[in-house]
Amino acid sequence: MVDNRVKSVIIVGGGTAGWMAAAGIAKAIGSTNLQVTLIESEDIGIVGVGEATLPHLRYFIQSLGIDEREFMAATDATVKLGIEFVDWARVGDSYIHPFGDYGLPNDGIPFHQFYHKHQSNGPICDYSLPIVAARKAKFELPSQNASSVNSTYRFAYQFDATKFGPFLREHSERLGVKRVEGRIVNIEHSSDGNISALGTEDGRRFSADFFVDCSGFRGLLIDGALKTKWESWTKWLPCDRAIAAPCEHKGKLLPYTRATAKDAGWQWRIPLQSRAGNGYVYSSQFIANENAEREFLNSLEGAKLADPRVLKFETGKRKKLWSKNCLSIGLSGGFLEPLESTSIYLIQQGITYFLELFPEFKDHSIRATEYNRMMDIEFERIRDFLILHYHATEREDTEFWREMKYLDVPQSLKEKMELFKECGRVKTYANGLFLEPSWVAVYYGQRVIPDNYDSRVDMYPEDEVKTNLMRLKSLIARSADNMMPHEQWLKQFCKIPHSPKESLN
Repeated sequence: MVDNRVKSVIIVGGGTAGWMAAAGIAKAIGSTNLQVTLIESEDIGIVGVGEATLPHLRYFIQSLGIDEREFMAATDATVKLGIEFVDWARVGDSYIHPFGDYGLPNDGIPFHQFYHKHQSNGPICDYSLPIVAARKAKFELPSQNASSVNSTYRFAYQFDATKFGPFLREHSERLGVKRVEGRIVNIEHSSDGNISALGTEDGRRFSADFFVDCSGFRGLLIDGALKTKWESWTKWLPCDRAIAAPCEHKGKLLPYTRATAKDAGWQWRIPLQSRAGNGYVYSSQFIANENAEREFLNSLEGAKLADPRVLKFETGKRKKLWSKNCLSIGLSGGFLEPLESTSIYLIQQGITYFLELFPEFKDHSIRATEYNRMMDIEFERIRDFLILHYHATEREDTEFWREMKYLDVPQSLKEKMELFKECGRVKTYANGLFLEPSWVAVYYGQRVIPDNYDSRVDMYPEDEVKTNLMRLKSLIARSADNMMPHEQWLKQFCKIPHSPKESLN
């Protein structure tokens, strides 16, 4: 009797995607005698230029059994409480999308509904502890006491991606993953169209039952071998270039990422322990590459620490991220620009769904269909959220922003925006990233203000609501003040060997 069980997996490509996949698979399934091999070539560089992440990564790190202190020290990591958006709705505007709630819920009525009726009590950001703490450059670990305002937030990491892959490699090899150094030059197929084996330029041959493509934009397996079609989203997200370079810090070591709108895109700033990561994401339709590089370099806050790297990309995704016996993870499967730090989340979620649907047998078409359905939802909901940032603007000062303001957005986003504008209701969903507080942050931050509020708010005495709002605002301010300075927390928690000299200025 033929044994049709999946006994071996080959991952093509290292970097963040490859080693996250290797570690995740080995940790979850390695004890079943599954053979996990990763093939990569040191001659092929990785895209990673410095990563800002979402809170979900923290739980992935914990699930692998990795010590958080060790991870943060090894990857030059800092804390991230949210993302600051500068100049998006209007030049001069600034708001933070926090990793946490606004206020406290009341009888099932979202906090922002109460806030909308009583906006004279100050901006909505005053009612978010992670925002107030971020502005003060303060941090402490969230409380486990659900009744405490200090339990209303989560946090993510900002780290050096070039150090993350090697860190995960060591951990993966301890879990039993076999690494092979080699450049793949030949791909063999079986009679049913599946991939059967890979050949390296030195003549070695590697066969497996299943393959994971983490080869980046090349899509060596999913595109080169299986010709899986690409769905472009450039009509909604036209940025197609990024220039990146690190520089010296200036000022405090801030626990948040900054995204500043520019004439033809936006610029990121990611503070790591020893330096700042920077990049300009832009559309080559609206600015010449040399002008973009000049504008980017002139905007750096400190001395440049390396020559800028130029990356070309196209926003979109594969129509099937799981095709035949090949799964595409990371850039090989899709790319949504780094505006909300979703790249590593999509890698993590792709691995999670794959493990939930892991093909025990070689006939796995039904599982592949379900995987693709779930990942389509993830990509499309992130896509809509990113488009919102560009479309919800009052700017018409450049050709780029005029086009984004009057963009014909997907129907799914139109419906979300119309619902919020009408009554302040955020369209909720069971699956997919970015819950109600995230949408509220961008709506209010970019001046999409509801015309009405939930009528149930009128059942509560107005004076009582105003008093409670003022008390909550004061409580949040005191809680933030009582936190430790972010840099001091890093010294104590992950034992960084020195203070970034720039933060002492």
